[in-house]
Amino acid sequence: MSSNDTLARLAAVLESRKIANGGNPEASYVARLFAKGPDAFLKKIGEEATEAVMAAKDLERGDSAELRARFIGELADLWFHSMVALAHYGLQPADVLAELERREGLGGLEEKALRKAQAREAEGS
Repeated sequence: MSSNDTLARLAAVLESRKIANGGNPEASYVARLFAKGPDAFLKKIGEEATEAVMAAKDLERGDSAELRARFIGELADLWFHSMVALAHYGLQPADVLAELERREGLGGLEEKALRKAQAREAEGS
């Protein structure tokens, strides 16, 4: 079973929790996030990103199984809430994976320069 399968299964569950698909905010945390709207899950993304950074800093200061597990847990929370946002905007994990695949083989500085050039070109249009 690939990680891509795991992401696809989670995406399907998230889709089923949308209010339009019968998600119940009284019974589902995800349905509650969808019902509250983007501010709720975007706030969670910010919180989880901060917690992931703090966990990484702790791991940097002292490596242990407990600190590694905490860091992984915080990243999982960040990915999860990011996937809620993807679902809200009608996107899939495959869209993010396709973007990562597009960038594969590009150097980070080269890719960043390309994005800046594309942004300048779009502004000039």
